Parts: sequence; structure tokens; C-alpha cells
Amino acid sequence: METSKRRALGRGLEELFNNEPLDYNQLEEKIITSTPKEEIVELNLSELRTNPYQPRKNFDTHALEELASSIKEHGVFQPIIAKKSIKGYEIVAGERRVRASKLAGKTTIPAIVKDFTDSEMMEIALLENLQREDLNAIEEATAYQKLLNELHLTQEELAVRVGKSRSHITNMLGLLELPEMVKTFVVEGKISMSHARVLSKMENNEQILTLANRIINENLNVRQLENLAVNNTYQKKNKITNHHEKNTEYRYVEEQLQEKLGTKVKVKAKKIEISFVNTHDLNRLLELIVGLDQ
Repeated sequence: METSKRRALGRGLEELFNNEPLDYNQLEEKIITSTPKEEIVELNLSELRTNPYQPRKNFDTHALEELASSIKEHGVFQPIIAKKSIKGYEIVAGERRVRASKLAGKTTIPAIVKDFTDSEMMEIALLENLQREDLNAIEEATAYQKLLNELHLTQEELAVRVGKSRSHITNMLGLLELPEMVKTFVVEGKISMSHARVLSKMENNEQILTLANRIINENLNVRQLENLAVNNTYQKKNKITNHHEKNTEYRYVEEQLQEKLGTKVKVKAKKIEISFVNTHDLNRLLELIVGLDQ
């Protein structure tokens, strides 16, 4: 009887993971409503480990303290979801509740223990953060890259899965090409995602760092940054070349191709350069290019 229940739940979850787009609230509700109350257990907080696919690296201290106060007074309303591991349990969803419970002085937390694949754990962790709380831009971009690599999705497929536009996915992934120091500025909130997007379209790291520091020191807004970025001094400084400077009339062509292909495209010296990250991404691009005129 118990086995048939678990199999039925497994089929339900499999169907849920095949839905497009995948909704975290729907997923969690499905797990909770499909789990008999007697299967909700109290786990020792000391036995819980972070989901290895958790994209969030920084947790708001003030928000955690507020949640801890609520838990201290009312308890944890909704069980976390966990997976049995070799030693203890891995948190599939609900890490904020775990952290806040520890702050509240609790020793246990209500939990639903289910068996998930690595890919499912990755999707759940990303979706919980995307749909319930804001990740910083670098955390979000890193999570998208992991999903692309681990689940072998195209950017278009990923966009559907997480309910975002393909151009949003492309723009976010572009942030990962920024110098490490600039990515740290984004994580620390010193420069905004909009600023970072403008910087990610530039090629020279020295120029990017110079502008990033100017954003911070001079409190530049995005429009001012764009005006500086299109200035030839910032586009071509320290770049020795015999080729003619890129004509800005090709910019719209680059943007159109980037939107269609979901990757970085450059038009220069009578050539089109299309970037790809691995063999899987190259095959995806080939399929798209063959179908461009269809």
C-alpha cells in the first residue's frame, strides 16, 4: 500500500517536472498535499546539510532574524523538503526556514523526506529562489549556466522552464564573462544589474574595470554609462589593430542574431563571429542556423 502511494507520488512529480513552465509553488503544494500527515517527520537541524545546488550564497540577515522571531512565536508553518543522503539529510527546499529555526534556538524542524534526482534538486533550488526571493544577478546567472550544463537544455528550453524570455537568459549569462572584481561589485550591490549588462557588452577588461569604478565613485546612472560605453575612447582604447573600427550600423544585426541564437554574436571585418560554450551548445546553434530561413 505504502509502495503504491510512493509510486503514485513519483508519477505525479514526474508529470509536474515535465510541465512548462515549472512553477515552484505548484510543485511544493503537490508534494505537501500528496504526503500523508504521518509521513511528515521532525528532523534534527544538526543532521541537515545545504542543497549542493543551492544558488543563493548570501542570505539577508535582517530577513532571517524576522523569520526567526516568527518561528520562535508560532513555529514553522510549512515543512521543509529534504532528501536522505549518505550522512544525514540534504535540504531540497526551505533553507531559509532551517537557518531561521537555528537562530530561533530550535533543535528540530518538520520535514518531508523524498527521493529526488540531482537534476530535480537543482531545478527546485533555483525555482524556489527565483519565484520566492530575488537572487542577486550573478547567483541567478550562475544557476542558469548550471542548469544548461547539467540538464543539457538549450537557452530557449531553459527560458520556458523558468518562465523567462530567452533574451533575459542570454543577457544574464553574459554577466558571467565580466571580470571577477566586477562580479563581486554586483553581488555586493555596488553596481546594479542594469549597469552590469552594459559592461558585459564590452570586450576590454581594463575598460570594464575603469567604468565599474567610475559607476561607484561618480554614482553614474545607466544612461550616463551607456553614453561612456559607446564613446570610441572606451571601445577601442589600448587596442592595436589594422582593421577599420566596427561600423555601428551592424549593431542591430548583432542584436537580432543574438536574440535569435541566444548567444554572443560579433560582426566585424566582413565576418560574423558566433560564440558557443561547449559541443552541446554548438550543436544547438547548428540546428538553429539551419532553421533560420524556414
